[in-house]
Amino acid sequence: MADQAPAANPDPGAALEKKLAGEGTRFAPRGEPVITGINRIGLWSLYIKEVRRFLKVHTQTIWGPAVTTLLFLIIFTVALGRGGREVLGAPFASFVAPGLIVMGMMQNAFANSSFSLLSGKIQGTIIDLLMPPLSYGELMTGIVAAAVTRAVMVGGTVALAMALWPGVSVAVEHWWAVIWFGLMGSTMLALMGLATSIWSEKFDHNAAITNFVVAPLSLLSGTFYVIDNLHGVFQAISRANPFFYVISGFRYGFLGESDIGEGTGAVVRAAIGLGLLNLAMAVIVFLVLRSGWKLKD
Repeated sequence: MADQAPAANPDPGAALEKKLAGEGTRFAPRGEPVITGINRIGLWSLYIKEVRRFLKVHTQTIWGPAVTTLLFLIIFTVALGRGGREVLGAPFASFVAPGLIVMGMMQNAFANSSFSLLSGKIQGTIIDLLMPPLSYGELMTGIVAAAVTRAVMVGGTVALAMALWPGVSVAVEHWWAVIWFGLMGSTMLALMGLATSIWSEKFDHNAAITNFVVAPLSLLSGTFYVIDNLHGVFQAISRANPFFYVISGFRYGFLGESDIGEGTGAVVRAAIGLGLLNLAMAVIVFLVLRSGWKLKD
């Protein structure tokens, strides 16, 4: 008995697999993914988590931006809209309103997605986003979709507030332009925010992009003026700003007029261009996210 070799301890996992196999339950071979295709439950769970995160502080994330944007409308209307001034054939207040709505949407889409991964890195909870069985595309989609949801909520709140303000008309001429440019602008800033969240290591980095990139591009995009009144050099700079096409295209949906170019064709070309730009940005952000840069170091 003393010369008998000790029995090897059986692998409990293998024993459980063998037992369940005998009961008709089959496990996937080791190394092969159990979830194939799109992880719908995981994607939906991430999306709901992100939406609930900003809804818990809705006074700050939804109603606050609406009040701020309405103050912009009041100030610029009082300062520049007196004497029955019209721009693109519409009263100045009605001209400014669409630009303010979509500007609020874009800024809040950026604010939402730029906080998602950054907060996890700072608080040490980034593993909660990287460990679940979600592909990088699903992770990106969930965060961007939640940011666009916040943008739509802010846009609806701002539009409702402006509709109740005297002297402002938010009647829609072309719904396709309102929906397309609103979604494309929100998606563009959501992707930019996600890229910022990957790159940032502290909140100062996030604030730098907000103050020195997003805010100037928003305010210098033709929200309060038409670029035809600018010098040729500044017109060229404005036309290189993608925010200009979002705001002018969104305004076209309300007024039926824009300063993008002559006729509907120019607006359609701008719409296609924004779609291609977002597609290129999505590919770049996906590749950066998949590389693990600034996330797994």
